[in-house]
Amino acid sequence: MTLAGLTVRGTPGAALVDTVRDTGDLLVVGTGSRTPLLRALRPSVSRYCLAHAPCPVLAVPPSPLQADLDAVHRRIAWRRPLHAEDLTG
Repeated sequence: MTLAGLTVRGTPGAALVDTVRDTGDLLVVGTGSRTPLLRALRPSVSRYCLAHAPCPVLAVPPSPLQADLDAVHRRIAWRRPLHAEDLTG
């Protein structure tokens, strides 16, 4: 198995699907967090890849810890105090 870097310009979903070489490849995409506003403004890259890729697609959801990390960053940005119980969930 060999890995190589590749830079492609285009819409994300179409560029990823067009880059797949054969049916033996595996396309791994992150699902990202999809708020209702983002769903309305941008199409889902992972859904596009799942629907159009000629090879297996592994869609990886974001880590549950990512939401906690984002909340901490928001508290810091808004200069709200951060308490230990905010970190334990």
